[in-house]
Amino acid sequence: MISYIQARAILNKAKIKISDEIINTTDSLNRVSALNIKSQSNHPADNNAAFDGFAVRSKDTKNLSQKFKIIGSIAAGHKPFKKKIKKFDAVEIMTGGIIPKGFDTIIPIEQIVFLPNKKNAQYILVSKKIRKNEHVRFLGSDYKKNDLIIKKGTIIHSTHILALKTLGISKIKVKRKPNILFFSTGNEISNKDNIPNWQVRNSNSHYIKSLESNFLFNFISGGILKDNHEHLFKKQIKKLVNSKIDMIITSGAVSAGKFDFVPSVINSFNLSNYFKGVAIRPGKPVLFAKIKGKQKVIFGLPGNPISSAACFRFFVYPFLMNSLGASPEKPVKAILKNSFQKKKEFTRFIKSKIITTQNGKLELKVLQGQESFRIRSFVNSNIWAFFPSGKSKFKKGDLIDCFFPNLSNSNLI
Repeated sequence: MISYIQARAILNKAKIKISDEIINTTDSLNRVSALNIKSQSNHPADNNAAFDGFAVRSKDTKNLSQKFKIIGSIAAGHKPFKKKIKKFDAVEIMTGGIIPKGFDTIIPIEQIVFLPNKKNAQYILVSKKIRKNEHVRFLGSDYKKNDLIIKKGTIIHSTHILALKTLGISKIKVKRKPNILFFSTGNEISNKDNIPNWQVRNSNSHYIKSLESNFLFNFISGGILKDNHEHLFKKQIKKLVNSKIDMIITSGAVSAGKFDFVPSVINSFNLSNYFKGVAIRPGKPVLFAKIKGKQKVIFGLPGNPISSAACFRFFVYPFLMNSLGASPEKPVKAILKNSFQKKKEFTRFIKSKIITTQNGKLELKVLQGQESFRIRSFVNSNIWAFFPSGKSKFKKGDLIDCFFPNLSNSNLI
């Protein structure tokens, strides 16, 4: 049995190559950028008004109580104003309207005095010196052409899509979504809702499938492998080598029981990277293998739902991120609210709850019911707390690394 750190090192070395594809920007949510994406234009595209008001020349406002003649009106989306600008001219302008050449400052509408009156306005009265460049949005002040918008390896979020569409980028190159073929295993597993008490409902496949949008993969159900389906599983691995499937994941049949056939089948193939059994809880029997000379891997997750969920989050997902060239996740840090103790040599993934205190600090509460068969505590949790090996006692007030169970920490941008 190896440590969690050793297992992660094997996963890092065994990453697979995922090809690129070009997609519509509007379809890029939660995809990984394959290239640096740069702005193709300036934003704003020209100097424009930050407020509704009137554009004037600042140098014309030296005199007190000066009348300015209204020579036109500009709305956002209007073509550039072409009239020749004279001394003491003013033009009405709406937010976003392009400021005509010659004008260099905006007087907000709230400060305007109309002459002879607002209803029949022909002039505005300026009674103070107006500084240059007031309420002006300058060309390229947000993004200049060729400015970096998104770094290679970034997981794209809704904020990125807003920027890309604003800047006129309709298509981008991203990493293809990995294809995962998932098998549940065991005679006891059933897809029926009404089952006898010696059977177990198939929840693991539905849980993993529910993560595919958040965790960057395509889920393909392989159904249920029964205890006598060893030959069928071997056949599926042979198919894997020449298919579009990147990864097979099994749930169950990885321990040391009479019908736990997954390890023996996998070991019958020529492998370049392999481990089985990691000093973690939950999920100790977890297995990983890479087919030698191929960009194909297999994960064997424990059949227990909580163990399967933990191993997906702390083994499969980091492997996917690394293979996609995405930046590694950073943990959320929270202050431990109640002390916790474990075996020193084990890494523990603990069902926990993060709360925000009145003074804005994140506190972590370890929940009761850490046994791997208990799903109630998983439902009541909102975070996995990560307690590393090498230490057995964690005191109240310690800073603990945390990871969201159903969402990447990379979403915290």
